[in-house]
Amino acid sequence: MVKKLTPIAFLFDLDGVLIDSETEYTKIWSEINHRFPSGYDDLAFRIKGMTLDNIMKTYYPDESTDKTIRNLLHEMESKMTYRWLPGAKEMLQWLDNKGIPHVLVTSSDDKKMEHLREEIPELESMFTFIVTANLITRSKPDPEGYLLGAGEVGVRPENCVVFEDSLQGVKAGRNSGAYVTGVAGTLPASTIEPYCDRVVSTLEGFDMEEICEILRHR
Repeated sequence: MVKKLTPIAFLFDLDGVLIDSETEYTKIWSEINHRFPSGYDDLAFRIKGMTLDNIMKTYYPDESTDKTIRNLLHEMESKMTYRWLPGAKEMLQWLDNKGIPHVLVTSSDDKKMEHLREEIPELESMFTFIVTANLITRSKPDPEGYLLGAGEVGVRPENCVVFEDSLQGVKAGRNSGAYVTGVAGTLPASTIEPYCDRVVSTLEGFDMEEICEILRHR
């Protein structure tokens, strides 16, 4: 009798993990912080992994500037160009060929996803399910998004791997109970390592068979 394999799943953050956008977002939020001082010089790094609603609630609670900042952000986002990071597209294709569920868990809202659809039209169709900011009520480091993603594909969080680059993101992955792979670049490896099971510099050359075995035996 053939033993049934434990179901596993891969859960991915978007910016800084799959697409190259974090440098541009740092510039954008630095400009917003210059025009509308939040009181934090490192705002662009503090907010990585947070939903826009949570950013506004935490750092810009004054309703009089809310719409202005959102419009400015979306205007600058509309001029961004996105490209795949090394190894990202190949990893998703490998998972698709193997029939392993893979979920996008992003803090991006519908406006951002609309622009992303224009830049990389094939991206959304490459996932089993997509969790955006519009489907959750609590921002990372709360694990809600990752727990939702795991639940949608019927896999226990313990048998999932989370790929994240931000401090808020790796904390969310850890809080969900998943195996956490940190992708250094947005932040130094030393910053995210305490909340990760492993840290890599890129998804290129990632040992997929090894991680699948690890997930099935957790």
